[in-house]
Formats: sequence, C-alpha cells, structure tokens
Amino acid sequence: MIEYLRRHLGAKLFLSYIGIVVAGVVTLLIATQFALPASFNRHMAGMGAGMNSNGMMGPGTGAGRGLYANFRAFVFEATTYAALSAGLVAILISFFFSRRVIPPLRSLTTASQRIAEGHYDERVHLTGDDELAQLASRFNQMAEQLEQTESMRRQLIGDVSQELRTPLTTIKGYVEGLSDGVLPADAETLAQIQREAERLSRLVDDLQELSRVEAKNYPLDFRPVDVSALVATAVKRLLPQAEAKRIGLRSNLPADLPPLLADEYRLEQVLVILLSNAIQYTPEEGQVTIGAAHKNKTLEISVSDNGIGIAPEHLHHIFTRFYRVDASRSR
Repeated sequence: MIEYLRRHLGAKLFLSYIGIVVAGVVTLLIATQFALPASFNRHMAGMGAGMNSNGMMGPGTGAGRGLYANFRAFVFEATTYAALSAGLVAILISFFFSRRVIPPLRSLTTASQRIAEGHYDERVHLTGDDELAQLASRFNQMAEQLEQTESMRRQLIGDVSQELRTPLTTIKGYVEGLSDGVLPADAETLAQIQREAERLSRLVDDLQELSRVEAKNYPLDFRPVDVSALVATAVKRLLPQAEAKRIGLRSNLPADLPPLLADEYRLEQVLVILLSNAIQYTPEEGQVTIGAAHKNKTLEISVSDNGIGIAPEHLHHIFTRFYRVDASRSR
C-alpha cells in the first residue's frame, strides 16, 4: 500500500483530501460536544424557566434533564447528518479535482519519457491558464529547444563531415598518385599536399574554437579600440585580393569616431571575413566599401558591395553556422 501511494500521485492527493475532510468532521463533532451545554444554558436562561442554584437551568437539574437530553440528541443528530453530507460532498469534490489533475500529469510523464527516448517532436496539448497549463507550455518550449539543438547537432555533424572530406579526398588522391607513379614526387606535388594538410588543420582549429564558443569558454580581451586604425588594417590586408580581381576597396569613415570597447583581434577577424566574402562574390570592376556611423551611443560598422547579394529567403540563415546558399561553393 505504501509503495502504491508513493508511485501514484492521484492516490496521495485523494487521501490528502480525505484526511482534510475527516479532520474537519472530527473537529466539528468535538466542538459541538463542548459547546452544546453552554449553548443550552444560554437558551434556557433567555426563556426564564427552571432556574437552578446558580440562576440557570442546567443539564443536571430535574426539570431540565429531559429537555436537555432531547436538545442534545437533536443537535447531535443534525450535526451528524451535516458532517456526513459535508464529508460526502468533499469526497466527491476531491475525486473530481483528482481526476482533473492526474491526466495532465500523466500526459507530461508520457511525453517526458518519449523525449528521453529521443522523440524530440513530442508535445503536450493542454488548454487553460492554470499552473498545469503553464507547466505544459514550459515543457513544450523545452522540447522545442531540444529538438532544435538535436537538429543543429545533426546538421553540424553533416557539415563538418562535408568540410573534412574535401581536403582528405585531395590528400588521398595525391598519395595514391604518388604511389602509382602517376604524379611526380616533386616540390609542387608536395606543396599541394602540404596546403591541403594545412587546410585540414585550420578546419580542426575552427571546430575547437567553435566548441569553446558554444561552451561559453571563450575569453575576450575588451579594451578601447581605434576604429579608423582597425579598418585601415583590415583594408590593407585585403587590398591585394581586391586588386587581383580589379575591385575597388575603400573605407568611408567619419573623422570623429569615438573609441570602441571591444576585442581588437576578434573584431578585426570579423571585418576581414566580411571584406573577404564581399570581394569573393563581387564581379570584376565592382566596388566594396566599409563604413561606420555613430548612432545613439552605439557604433555601427557596415560592409557594402555591388555583388550578387543574398536572396531574401536565405537572409534568416546569415548567422547559421556552415550554411551556404549554394552547397557547391567551396568553404
């Protein structure tokens, strides 16, 4: 029985309601037994009949004994019927509320078990605005986040596999060519293998860096940064790449830019990536411009170009890792 109560919340709730009802009934009966004599005395005193030595007709006097017995029996009978009725109603109400509580909890239990088994699309459908409905809503939010996380994990594994496959395939091809004597073992072939190995090493470093970022274990060195000097450095690094494609690369910065509190190295890394992408997807004779503006105590840095752009349906994937509009494009 104890094990049954421990495992079944409905039984515990139901018995707790019964305990409250029983305690209320017992209290009612005890209070009636103690309060009844005094109530009878006050009642008879008001009628002015059967006065005893203390000036009141009590249950022990001859004249009032029969009347008191009848009065007590009547009150006790009425109280008993009232207590039984109240107890029955309380039991029915307790049973009703137990039935209201248990199905939602059972649904939550089943759904949590399904999610634990890997079925992240499981949801609990409850209506209303009570605590159970709020719990179900929070549960569904948690399940949705778990489903998104699992989807991102699977996508990340696929993307990482695709990214690693290209340099590995290239290195394997070169090694097989060298083994079969198809490729000469000269400096150019070895340099190609070394470049692919370095590319593979950079991919591994990127994955380790991504892991630290996801774990929120990525330190940033915040200090005042001269934005004009930072932009000039980024432009200087990308200028040979732009000139090779005959693309104009220039900066358009106001003269009164305040210092920016940021990690200079990481901010420069972001600017270089943005400029590199803009140059890569801008046709020859195009133009790439980096600008900045001071607005409402914030500093906005922009990179604009007249390249192919991004279709509107892909804009919400801008910050999705490894996402590419054209899957055939190289990393």
